[in-house]
Amino acid sequence: MAALLYRLGASAYRRRRAVLVAWLAALIVAGTLAATAGGSYEDDFSIPGSRAQRVLDTVTEQFPASSGATAQVVFVAPAGHQVAEHEAVIEQTLAAATKAPQVAGVVDPFTTNTVSPDGRVALAYVHYHENRTHLENGTLEALENVFRPAREAGLRVEAGGSAYGDGSGDDGHGAEAAGLLIALVILLITFGSLVAAGLPLLTALLGVGATVAGLATVAGMLALPTTAPALALMLGLAVGIDYALFIVARHRSQLASGVPVDESVARAIGTAGAAVVFAGLTVVIALAGLTIVRIPFLTAMGLAAAAAVIVAVLVAVTLIPAVLGFAGERLRPKPGSRAVRREAADGRPTMGARWVRLVTRRPLVTTLAVVAALGVMALPAAGLRLALTDNGSAPAASTQRQAYDLTAAAFGPGFNGPLLVLADLANEGDKRAAATALAERLGAVDGVVAAGRPQLSANGRYALLTVIPETGPRDERTEKVVTGLEAAGGESAGVTGVTAIGIDISQLLSAELVPYALVVAGLAFLLLMVAFRSLVVPLKATLGFLLSVGATLGAVVAVFQWGWLADLIGVSRTGPVISFMPIILIAVLFGLAMDYEVFLVSRMHEEYSHSRDPQRAVGQGFRASARVVAAAALIMTSVFAGFIPNGDATLKPMAFALAVGVLLDAFLIRMTLVPAVLALARHGAWWLPRWLGRVLPDLDVEGARLSGRASLLMVE
Repeated sequence: MAALLYRLGASAYRRRRAVLVAWLAALIVAGTLAATAGGSYEDDFSIPGSRAQRVLDTVTEQFPASSGATAQVVFVAPAGHQVAEHEAVIEQTLAAATKAPQVAGVVDPFTTNTVSPDGRVALAYVHYHENRTHLENGTLEALENVFRPAREAGLRVEAGGSAYGDGSGDDGHGAEAAGLLIALVILLITFGSLVAAGLPLLTALLGVGATVAGLATVAGMLALPTTAPALALMLGLAVGIDYALFIVARHRSQLASGVPVDESVARAIGTAGAAVVFAGLTVVIALAGLTIVRIPFLTAMGLAAAAAVIVAVLVAVTLIPAVLGFAGERLRPKPGSRAVRREAADGRPTMGARWVRLVTRRPLVTTLAVVAALGVMALPAAGLRLALTDNGSAPAASTQRQAYDLTAAAFGPGFNGPLLVLADLANEGDKRAAATALAERLGAVDGVVAAGRPQLSANGRYALLTVIPETGPRDERTEKVVTGLEAAGGESAGVTGVTAIGIDISQLLSAELVPYALVVAGLAFLLLMVAFRSLVVPLKATLGFLLSVGATLGAVVAVFQWGWLADLIGVSRTGPVISFMPIILIAVLFGLAMDYEVFLVSRMHEEYSHSRDPQRAVGQGFRASARVVAAAALIMTSVFAGFIPNGDATLKPMAFALAVGVLLDAFLIRMTLVPAVLALARHGAWWLPRWLGRVLPDLDVEGARLSGRASLLMVE
């Protein structure tokens, strides 16, 4: 692989103008297609084949008016007044709502008696023909305009419900620019050169631009969730900058040693580029592996993020050598500079050298301390609860969040998550009487506030009932209510609705979390065993990855469920974590952890291959790569952290988890635990049974075979 990438880097260097033009053309074409043929993103949180989804499909077929999105409209009278005093203007408002775009019907609060006990709050419903993802642009704005007369009459009007969602994608992205600015500062400190610092940012932005434009084009043909481009953007920026950083750092190190520019570019792609390809491959495999969970929206998110990583790798091994060719001698460190002194090993101990001496002085103590610290951090993860976001997760100032809170205060939290029960009455004689009896049984279930009047389908076979639980949609007690309703309804009845489907998704993801983590851990072991031809290295890396995942989930629980430091990062409401965050965290953090493992340990392995001195290999390998790995981790953390302040209820916990996970894994696992364990293992760290060595392929991730070979730059 190293030799192949060496030739690729040399070719891209020689044909740098053609390579640059090709990438710019690809960006322009992708942008043009996105503008002309691109579509919109849709959040379709469903599990085809699940019980709740099958029931919902029948509801859609038999009760089309009840299968679309619903806007929950809350009218609040001024202090000292009651909504009954404003009945005329409320009736006028709801009559106008029936004529708004895509509206299927309106439920009057005075007809259904959905007025709070104190008489100040009334709850109305506006039903749409389509679900939220198929509402046209301007539909909800038209409904907001309908409320104007009621507001002018002194009423407070807020609207939420499934038609409004959780506010995902409504926030700005100013903090993301701050993350990039921090990345630029770190690059400047690392390289001491504006040109060298700017290259990773520019190439990463080009790659991300092409990816996001490509996803917008695909959205015109396939359903992609709104989180897909955000995750691709976040991950594409992080790995794009990091991959470029590793290659540029290797190139400048070689230039400082006096290697000619053309040869240095080819060697950098053959060595650091080989590690980039291997590391990128691990990320892509982990993200593509999300398809095994069999949830369409999660599959789409994983494949979109994998596409961003693939583009970042392609940019690294083709565009980066071309751009390095344009930079030429300007990237060569000046005589006497820090880069030249480091390469010459002038005897001055670097921070990395001092750190590796510290952690390997008593390696057993270091190992136990890191494991104990991360183990304690992981303890809160035992209380991890999962749920989908709802209006209660929206920003506190949004109308859907206001409607959610007002509804819960006036009527109870269960009104924010009504359940639908569908009964098949094919074997019943008097279907109306059977439906009424079912309503009575459902109303008597523990945790149910009320069961509504049953509706019969046009053919009279099915009955549909709305059940209001005592608890909200994200409350774990609501799961027991669903179980009780299924038991009371018998085999002929099923529970569905947004809340029930969300419970199904959370239960499936909770069940898949541990198996998926074990699959990823096993994959990490196999890949690293092939890369380093060792048993200790992959075992240590895999166990370290599991430790960092556990500690990260513990931090997420402490902040998003317990509320620790919640105000600091703008968490407006604590509670269960978004259902798919842990499995996305495992997929992404696995790849990123393997990045640092490969870049750090490959230099140690390279040194061991030359000296056969295990202690020297750990020290020299760490010294050669620690500065760049630390810079890469800080850059990646700053990029992820940039998405936290303005992130919505879906993106914020993912960005927080990835930022914390990278910090813990890079600095505690890779830069502390790894050298300590390798120092403990000594020669055993690089041992592999001979029979296994003959079976495994030799990927030459470090590019050892490039040492001493003749230049290939003149080979056509």
